[in-house]
Amino acid sequence: MNIGVERTWVDGVKPYIEKAPLAALALGISSGFPYAMIGATLTTRLAQSGIDKKTVTAFSLAFLVYNLKFLWAWIVDGVRLPVIGGLGQRVSWLLVAGVLVIAAVVNLALVDPQADIARTALAAILVGAAGATFDIVIDAYRIEILEPRQLGVGAGMSQYGWRIGSAGAGALALVIAARGGWHLAYLACACFALPAMLAALVVGEPERRRDPIERKGASTALDAIWRPFVQFFTRPGAVVILAFILIHKIGDTLANLTFRLYLVGIFVGGILYARMGMKRSVLLALILMMVSNLSFAGLAAAGHSNAGMAGAIGFENFASGFGGVAVVAYFSALCDLRFTAAQYALISAAASILGRIVTGTTAGALIEAMGYVNFYLLTTVIALPGVLLFWWMSHTGMIDRSIGSAGTIGEGDVREEEGI
Repeated sequence: MNIGVERTWVDGVKPYIEKAPLAALALGISSGFPYAMIGATLTTRLAQSGIDKKTVTAFSLAFLVYNLKFLWAWIVDGVRLPVIGGLGQRVSWLLVAGVLVIAAVVNLALVDPQADIARTALAAILVGAAGATFDIVIDAYRIEILEPRQLGVGAGMSQYGWRIGSAGAGALALVIAARGGWHLAYLACACFALPAMLAALVVGEPERRRDPIERKGASTALDAIWRPFVQFFTRPGAVVILAFILIHKIGDTLANLTFRLYLVGIFVGGILYARMGMKRSVLLALILMMVSNLSFAGLAAAGHSNAGMAGAIGFENFASGFGGVAVVAYFSALCDLRFTAAQYALISAAASILGRIVTGTTAGALIEAMGYVNFYLLTTVIALPGVLLFWWMSHTGMIDRSIGSAGTIGEGDVREEEGI
């Protein structure tokens, strides 16, 4: 840290306009739009087609594919594509996955829910599978084009992009559907796959990428499947790290009952990550997300208050935006550059699946049984183990020992920071 050196707002903005973070923005835009196509957009389309609510709810199964993407992520790391593979492992897979997403969205555009609801459901699942594969490649490419010093800013830009892609595609679909029908709306939204594909062609193959294939032969395919997971779980404290990944956001996910605009929190999160370092910024983010749950308990106890509602939502927006940047950057740093796709797919799936299960099965019942005040107090208590576990991991040096090559190879080293 350069103590005593005066910094201006330009210094804070400069990291965001470097080539790799700008590419991360484009990647995020393309990552976000398939989710919108099988989310609120498809729900609206089905409702307008007169499909009953139970059937609409069943389409949420298309999202399950995203939580299972680690099962085939090893293919993106270990299988070289013929012909187009000459462009590079990541670039070639990004282009192919982008084409698959476009084809899946076009297929969804051409089905008629009223005429064949089963075919529509299958089309939605195909969009989910193609979108999850696109996510696998995008995440790996993002991590590998960013230097360790850029992981926080890059995570922020990717999340900006994700929200632009998901919200933009959803809004565009509704506008076009009102004028030209749903078929045309989905065809237009397929263009949101292009930013990531163009970014890959402009930036090229990541310099930090490492080839996981060290030998040829019959065992190569099996190595590609198991080595990413063996490499991760043989690190010091791997089980504890996985436990943190699973539980760190349960409280925040349970409390997430409002649509959140993270923009300020994301921007500040990227800057503070660079200034504070990985461990301090993640710990602060976890504390802020826990306190944001407590603020909603206070709001519920105080009763109706427009000012209180604005303050609680504003603070929660900031905390979640900041937290998203810091935690995604930390998870990115955990990856080994030989197995980036497989390991980040495993980490991201583990980070979301438990919270979604708990939210989907218990949130409504808990609110009904406990009331809002006690519910938000409960989410605050549930968030505390994640805070304490991360503090302990940092205090014992476990975090530094478990960091993968994505956080150490290149300019900057996320471990170069005093313990908390």
